[in-house]
Amino acid sequence: MAAKIRKGDRVVVLTGRDKGRSGEVFEVRPDQGTALVRGINMVRRHQKQTQNQEGGIISKEAPIQLSNVAYLGKDGKPTRVGFKIQADGKKVRIAKSSGAEIDG
Repeated sequence: MAAKIRKGDRVVVLTGRDKGRSGEVFEVRPDQGTALVRGINMVRRHQKQTQNQEGGIISKEAPIQLSNVAYLGKDGKPTRVGFKIQADGKKVRIAKSSGAEIDG
């Protein structure tokens, strides 16, 4: 199945403690159905000191389910994503609310 949410997309969180916040997707894990969004779903983890990295308690993003995020359209509102096949046979993503093509 084609990916509705991709790396580089702006998304808004629909549920959970970060509901309403938005950020940029920097990693998608399709096999798990999750994504990592910059600045969203932050957790604190204990990091052991290594030769290249210092130890301590660090904050990092935890994966969030793809069903809990929505693509943020050009108008600034969340929208669902669909697909359309153009006349030349190319498959493109479209915003369901406006029908506009999504650059990608």
